[in-house]
Amino acid sequence: MMGHRSKQFKIFAPTTLESLVPGDSFYRVLESKLDLSFVRDLTRDCYEQLGRPSIDPVVFFKLQLVLFFEGLRSERELVRTAADRLSVRWYLGYDFDEPLPDHSSLTRIRQRLGLATFDRFFERVVELCQEAGLVWGKELFIDATKVRANADVDSLVPRFYQQARQHLRELFAEDGATAPVDDGPADLEDPRAEPITGADLCPERPEEASSLAQENLATWRLLEEHRLDPGRAASAGYRRTSDFMVSTTDPDAVPMRARNGAEVRLGYHDHYVVDGGKARIILKAFVTPADVMENQAMVDLIRRARFRWQLPVGRVVGDTAYGTAETIRAMEEQDIRAYVPLPDWESRTPYYGSGCFTYDTERDEYHCPQGRSLQRRRTKYTERVVVYQADAAGCNACPVKAACTASNHGRQVRRPFEAEYLDRVRAYHQTALYGKMMRKRQVWVEPLFGEAKDWHGLRRFRLRTLWKVNVEALLTATGQNLKRLLKSRGWGRRAWPTGAPSAAWPTTRRRVLLPFSLGPSW
Repeated sequence: MMGHRSKQFKIFAPTTLESLVPGDSFYRVLESKLDLSFVRDLTRDCYEQLGRPSIDPVVFFKLQLVLFFEGLRSERELVRTAADRLSVRWYLGYDFDEPLPDHSSLTRIRQRLGLATFDRFFERVVELCQEAGLVWGKELFIDATKVRANADVDSLVPRFYQQARQHLRELFAEDGATAPVDDGPADLEDPRAEPITGADLCPERPEEASSLAQENLATWRLLEEHRLDPGRAASAGYRRTSDFMVSTTDPDAVPMRARNGAEVRLGYHDHYVVDGGKARIILKAFVTPADVMENQAMVDLIRRARFRWQLPVGRVVGDTAYGTAETIRAMEEQDIRAYVPLPDWESRTPYYGSGCFTYDTERDEYHCPQGRSLQRRRTKYTERVVVYQADAAGCNACPVKAACTASNHGRQVRRPFEAEYLDRVRAYHQTALYGKMMRKRQVWVEPLFGEAKDWHGLRRFRLRTLWKVNVEALLTATGQNLKRLLKSRGWGRRAWPTGAPSAAWPTTRRRVLLPFSLGPSW
């Protein structure tokens, strides 16, 4: 006999939400392995002591984790999913008949908390990973990826047009006051932090200590306020598109070109500093406009990771973008070996490269392949190089001049101020460890970007403006760290909250042989 079921529900069913959620549900595991009560301490200063009770900040951050694990792209979709899923309702602590927070409330809460709170939330999860022994700290990997902005190139207008529009808005405001511009929290520092005085640092010499504290404060603000910066000056002879064009949709997004050079889009650079341990914990996530070069953020990010987590960093590994003289010198001066490829400038011209010339340290001069000397002529402090030049008469009479230079004034060789540090890095290139680090980099950082883009929607930011995309990047990196923390705490082979990540993972697991040895440190 064929059965037929009609939709007739009881007004009061003898059951509870607790009994309907399976014991092996992912969110039960997440609740048992991760206590988010610390969030209330992080956000306490963002709320008044009196007034109507707000949405529990723990609920807000739980919703952000649901957004990450479910692969959702909007707060509206998040609230709809939470309303339909019994396990999510149970995780949030809302019963059948309790209304869930409105999606617009989540936007206002994010605005209230500001970037600093999300940064502290990310750091707290890293602390938990460190306490679980997942952070090694002896080597760091740094890389950046391009992420599309939630804006189109059609929204670009001349910058003076945007400024004139703002001026007219202020000029014709009804109350005559300056119209506020919502660019996120003005102060991104920890509101609980008290100013540090010279007497606190060094009671014997308070004036000298105060000066040092102010210099360090300026350095930290460069990183903490995430201003690397739209207002910075351009290089001589070069003008960025963002200098004279701005997007009306996302003013902080700038034009960037895909790697294949086929299409120009608006976007950002998302930087990761990853621990060299087996768990691959992300120690810092940081977003800059796409026209900020990758190496500009490297020194501050490495210093921050080393200082914040007290790591015994011995080497830093990056790609060619980080092989600049300034970054290499900064790393080597801190006794950190810079395992980075150096740009091959010599193969860009048909003439002899500087590597064909031998430098004499005692006499401070170069010798060409024919044995002639190149004397020191001048120093260019703006370019940070010392120019060495051969005698014009001897150079013009040289039989191999056609392969050396086209100038009739004598061949020149430029020696950077940081040549000593560059020679150190070239010496690293000859070691087996350098090749191992380059292979390891390919399977340590880049797969994390692939995971974030393919599984967690980081191919395109859903939020707009610089501080909000930093919030989104921090939450994505926090979720990636949480997955590794849960695994270490016994997550095991329990089901994923959605089918997307499990579908992307091969159904038949194979043993993958990595092109390097994990070594005894693991």
